[in-house]
Formats: sequence, structure tokens, C-alpha cells
Amino acid sequence: QAQLVESGGGLVQPGGSLRLSCAASGFPFGDFAIGWFRQAPGKERGAVSCVGYINSVTYHADFVEGRFTVSRDNAKNTAYLQMNNLRPEDTAIYFCATAWVDNTYCEWRDLWGQGTQVTVSS
Repeated sequence: QAQLVESGGGLVQPGGSLRLSCAASGFPFGDFAIGWFRQAPGKERGAVSCVGYINSVTYHADFVEGRFTVSRDNAKNTAYLQMNNLRPEDTAIYFCATAWVDNTYCEWRDLWGQGTQVTVSS
């Protein structure tokens, strides 16, 4: 069975950093682009940062403003979201998903993880 499992969320102070991981199994990971999406209370789910089949193809939402790095290690079947200079407004549940991705576009494809909570608060 195909699945994605996020980890690495937690509580961090404003200005702090977190690295989220997305572990894939049960499908050919290297044949799928991966997106990171987030949903805050009362807000709609939206794309954050996404990576194509290779690390040279990445997408970032405007609000990222250079703070995040998205990557993948196909040998480990894992994608990552390195988040730096976190802000309270980054507080959300973060999901990874298979996605359609280029440098200007990221849309969910068909498989989601369960999500990991990120809370940015002092």
C-alpha cells in the first residue's frame, strides 16, 4: 500500500527552525513530485513548497519569502521541508502529498500523509 508519513513538527519560538520529513513507501517515489501543504484553523489548505522529480525543480508560495528549503532524497524515499525564521502565522498542520509541480505551480495529485502539527509561539 502506498503511503506518506510526515514527522518533525512541534512547538518552536518565532524565528526558530524546524525540519519536516515525509517518508514514502509502497510506490515508486522517484516517479512522483512531492508537495508540502498546510492548513491552519479556519483557513483553507494551500501549497507551501513543492519539489519535482529532481531537486532542481521547486515551487514556493509567496509567503515563504526565501525562508524554506524543499528537497528530496530518492535513495531514502524521503522528502524534506526545512523551515527557518518561522512566524506565528506559519502555525498549521503540515501535510505532504504527491503533486504536480513545476517552478510556478503546485497542485495535489492523489496521495496524502496524515499531517504533522507545527506551532510557532512564544
